[in-house]
Amino acid sequence: MPQFLETQNLVKKYGDLTAVAGISFEIAAGTIFSLLGPNGAGKTTTIAMLSTLLAPSSGDAFIDGHSITREPMAVRRLIGLVPQEIALYEDLSALENLNFWGKMYGLSGRPLAARIDEVLEQVGLRERAKERIKTFSGGMKRRVNIAAGLLHKPRLLFMDEPTVGIDPQSRRAILDSVKQLKAEGITILYTTHYMEEAQELSDLVGIIDHGQLIALGTQKELTTQVGGLDTLTLHLGEQDDPLFLAGLLKGLDGVLHCDAADHAVALITPAAEEVLAAVIQEASSHGIRVQSVDLREPNLEAVFLQLTGRALRD
Repeated sequence: MPQFLETQNLVKKYGDLTAVAGISFEIAAGTIFSLLGPNGAGKTTTIAMLSTLLAPSSGDAFIDGHSITREPMAVRRLIGLVPQEIALYEDLSALENLNFWGKMYGLSGRPLAARIDEVLEQVGLRERAKERIKTFSGGMKRRVNIAAGLLHKPRLLFMDEPTVGIDPQSRRAILDSVKQLKAEGITILYTTHYMEEAQELSDLVGIIDHGQLIALGTQKELTTQVGGLDTLTLHLGEQDDPLFLAGLLKGLDGVLHCDAADHAVALITPAAEEVLAAVIQEASSHGIRVQSVDLREPNLEAVFLQLTGRALRD
């Protein structure tokens, strides 16, 4: 499969601070590459360089053969950007915002109107086109943000933390939209600090921390690196508080990391069978009933923990 994006030893420095420290990776055409890392790891800086908004201190990248440093205008014709910050005008409607951004891309008239209709349909907001952005939920705003990045039919789409701070329903809609974009042949670079998003979407995952790409591969390739760790998921009743239980379990011997989810708690441990009894007892002693337990092979959270000694969202 041809490589659509090739990054070569990309570096960004701000004085004595190195935000991105010589990262290299490739993205095949029509695939999703997730750059997974905690806040401040260098994900947004990497996207800013690749989208030609920020000049690298050294190194280069090539998008469909065009250099980001020497041919920025050629690169811009190929890419779309969905930034982490909402790039919309609150007092304008979704339709008016997209009309503005479409004209910035050089679109106009009937082709622009037709394209706006198409992208609003893609993100599930066609019926809300004439409503002002300030009346939208955070998740709806992010979906319009995505629509703006799709107006000119980019071949490569950069999506920088597109689900931060939104409700589960909107998050689900965005993830489904990303899958559909891939099905339509768009190449996607997706940054996130949510392990479960990278697991669901990615053909290839790069793990970044402190500006360095510390691991790169398919999910299967990465998880084989931490074969000694297990993920134990405890499913709770609807009345039980997973956040409270996660806080309790973080202090138990043998529990390396613990996360709360909807009616569940997932913990990483080197010996699931050994800690299970203590975990159940701790929950029971606080009136929490564990309804069922799943034991899974290592996930990307475990990979990050193994490589850095800390959890992805600590």
